[in-house]
Amino acid sequence: MMTIQEPYPDLDELLVDIGKAGHRLSQIDASEGSAGNISVYAGWHIEPRHHFPKVEELSLPVTAPELAGACFVVSGSGCRLRDILSDPTANLGVAIVNPGGETAMLYTRYRCAFERVTSEFNSHFAVHRDRIRLTGTDFHAIVHAQPMHITYLSHIALYRDPNYLNRHLLRWQPELIVNLPQGLGVVPFLVPGSDALMAATLEQLRDHRVVVWSKHGVIAGSEEATLRASDRIEYVETAARYEYLNLCAGGNAEGLSPEEIRTIAAAFGVEQNLF
Repeated sequence: MMTIQEPYPDLDELLVDIGKAGHRLSQIDASEGSAGNISVYAGWHIEPRHHFPKVEELSLPVTAPELAGACFVVSGSGCRLRDILSDPTANLGVAIVNPGGETAMLYTRYRCAFERVTSEFNSHFAVHRDRIRLTGTDFHAIVHAQPMHITYLSHIALYRDPNYLNRHLLRWQPELIVNLPQGLGVVPFLVPGSDALMAATLEQLRDHRVVVWSKHGVIAGSEEATLRASDRIEYVETAARYEYLNLCAGGNAEGLSPEEIRTIAAAFGVEQNLF
């Protein structure tokens, strides 16, 4: 697994990375209106006040004293992911965890485009915390988006079965098993922003880098870059579009066989247990 290396990106670079990811998700119709959200953990010192001069206290969704001083860049509730690239300081905020881990100082721009951070921040924060604890990473990005085809398939009961979903989606392109060797995790429909969704997402993202939120979209993580998380969503949506096209055409295409996929995995040194 690749991880981010020193010299670490500065805040401007992080904002561009987040903005490019949001822009690409908009291009593939994965973030209609204000759908979708992004957050990034940076485990090094970042000074936010030049970009985000307004300061207020933010209650954290879970208490995390071990993250005192940690920095999170997070999208605002109601903000459009497509707008981040052109105006990042209006659509993002920076949260730095206070001693004790119960609250953070939230830095925003005066007259920014939101009143509070994304309603999914509880899931984001819990997953960031878990990933930091398990891997010690200095960087972790989480992206939630609502791509049309994978979201549509999650409305069909068969595709909410992880084995069925993975064996049918990862057969459409050789790149899929290389980029998604663990396949997709699946969470049943749970109320957006709920503690139940937070707990289920945390569990699934331990074993998968992309998880389907049934009837709601997907959530993806990366220790490399925000763009890498959005890439993973794009791979999933491409696979789902192939599957949708095949359904519309009567299911006549066979896709790659399990033997062919195993051959691809062996050639690229990919460890997988899906095929």
